[in-house]
Amino acid sequence: MPGPMRALPLHLEAGSDLYRSLASLAASHQAAGFVLSVVGNLSQAAFQCPGQSGPTLVRGELEIITLQGTLAPEGVHLHLSLSDGNCQVWGGHLEPGTLVLKGADVLVGLLEAAPAHPAATSAPHAADPQVAADPHALADPRVEIVVAEGCPYSARALRMLRTLAIPHTVRQTDRGPVPQVFIDGIAVGGYDALAELHGRGKLESLRSHS
Repeated sequence: MPGPMRALPLHLEAGSDLYRSLASLAASHQAAGFVLSVVGNLSQAAFQCPGQSGPTLVRGELEIITLQGTLAPEGVHLHLSLSDGNCQVWGGHLEPGTLVLKGADVLVGLLEAAPAHPAATSAPHAADPQVAADPHALADPRVEIVVAEGCPYSARALRMLRTLAIPHTVRQTDRGPVPQVFIDGIAVGGYDALAELHGRGKLESLRSHS
């Protein structure tokens, strides 16, 4: 299970590849996490738009507006939005080839591995109402989901897990993008990533058939 989060600032110099820099950060720390904030500009942005066969490439003096998503040693899943010189907004899945113009500062939240306490982790904590109240939050589940109260995508992700009868534990937070889904301790993304895994039949092995 993920442990406490630590905030790690990352400064990127001109010419740095935004995608590869964040992937390298997660790999070097062997930790999963997510982007907390970003400020900076780009000389080139590569991103995947919905329904397109290949990445879209935009060049010029581009201002980063948002960067959201998850990082893990196995890869990153990030959504980028940016503005060009005409204040036209672009956005999509961040791809390699997104280059920093003058500089960019990214604040990343890395989730540290929690220490192993077999006696404490053999079952969900009885005092945690979010876990104890969930009929699918069984002992030692492979899935953990981090949610926020009032977040519609958190509610959808929880509904999907319950509908599919996938045992899981629930943690609440008021920081960072939510929901965040972890399978066997590895961050896989939010609601869209969970729905994609379901559509590809990758969640079947996690279901409780008892």
